[in-house]
Amino acid sequence: MKPRAFVLTGSFLVICRAPLYLRELSRRGLRILVVTPASWREQAVAQMRDPAHPASVIEEIAFTDGDVNTENSFTAGVISGVRAWRDRYDIAGVYAVGETLVEPTGLLADALGLPSPGLRATRACRSKYLQRWYLPEFSPASAVVPPAARAAFAADGVSFPAVVKPTGRHSSSGVETVRDPAELRAQLDAYLPHETVLVEEKVTGQEFSVESLVQDGRIVFASVTRKETTESGARTFVELSHSVPNELDGVDGVILDANRRMLERLAFGCGIAHAEWRVDGTGRPYLMEVAARTPGDGLSILYSLATGAPMEPEIVRIALGEPAAYPAPRRYARQVYLEHEPGRLGDVTVDWPDVSPVWVGEGGLWPEIAPGAPDDPPTLRAVLVLKDRGAQLGPLHSSDDRAVTFLIDAPTPAELDELEMRVRHAVRIHALAPEPTGVRM
Repeated sequence: MKPRAFVLTGSFLVICRAPLYLRELSRRGLRILVVTPASWREQAVAQMRDPAHPASVIEEIAFTDGDVNTENSFTAGVISGVRAWRDRYDIAGVYAVGETLVEPTGLLADALGLPSPGLRATRACRSKYLQRWYLPEFSPASAVVPPAARAAFAADGVSFPAVVKPTGRHSSSGVETVRDPAELRAQLDAYLPHETVLVEEKVTGQEFSVESLVQDGRIVFASVTRKETTESGARTFVELSHSVPNELDGVDGVILDANRRMLERLAFGCGIAHAEWRVDGTGRPYLMEVAARTPGDGLSILYSLATGAPMEPEIVRIALGEPAAYPAPRRYARQVYLEHEPGRLGDVTVDWPDVSPVWVGEGGLWPEIAPGAPDDPPTLRAVLVLKDRGAQLGPLHSSDDRAVTFLIDAPTPAELDELEMRVRHAVRIHALAPEPTGVRM
């Protein structure tokens, strides 16, 4: 009899930063098989041999070559790696933890007859222009600019300010506001030669996300998260905070209804969807983008703090075809990313009882953060430093440029806001001034 196994896909770092998936699968006695880009080979092999590392429970890893900014570049390698496992294991489930391999993971599940979001959802959720094609009802006015059409693209039909975005990237990389035809042309010329680009109407309004657990096409849990980005003071859209659940009145019903209809249009079957929305001044919801994988940043932690229960075991249950459920939030939680001055990162200090910054760096694991009781006082749960000492701090062009974040929760929105202000004053990022340039005498 072949041993039962479960396939996790995505960036090796993202998989290890979600150790509850590894722990839940190991608890069930399933062999854990991982598919990840080949760039992680050296690190993955070393950490699998470390009994103290979450990766030590992984049975096998298949490494695949590809470019995250090139459509379908990983697919052949993923299929090649998993074909050998199909002969040796009884594969009971597959799941894409991170963005990189969502589409080929949908192909794996479809061929193996396993629960997944479905072929339409996994394809469209990796392509911003396909989301505009399938979901015109929720889309801003836009133009799709393939690589060969970029040089000749004219701004005649574009209303400014406009937003320009490469359709296959993630973490807000390359998403910019342009104010006139000259800026549009310069931005189009800045993308990689093979990238397809969206040029679209800039929607003004509060940004939200919806995290949805879906089983057999039925939403078993959905909640609205309020977001803040760099948009108000910059041309970029890097996320600066997530608040769970949304506390603003009058928008949850509109967003959740639009989100439900969006999932139906994509024939979303089984899994978790992370959809980003804006609501304009008239109350109309616009879909910015949707992903078919675990939400990024610290959103999974925030939902654990807000509900008292982790999401990951329920996602595993959905992937295995078992009935799943998830509780409603009972507290309010928030993650804040602090902005910084340019320079080199010298130190981070926290003036708070019993809390010290945790230096995780760009490739380290985040600490596990347990939820408190529903009646806990407002609490600072963690301050995380996401870069190493001496790292260069610059403008926030993408999520990877952020350096320091903290996570908090409280019984009420007012207490959460007050706590955020106190923590902001307590955390200091000490940046060393950039070295002067020029000829030294």
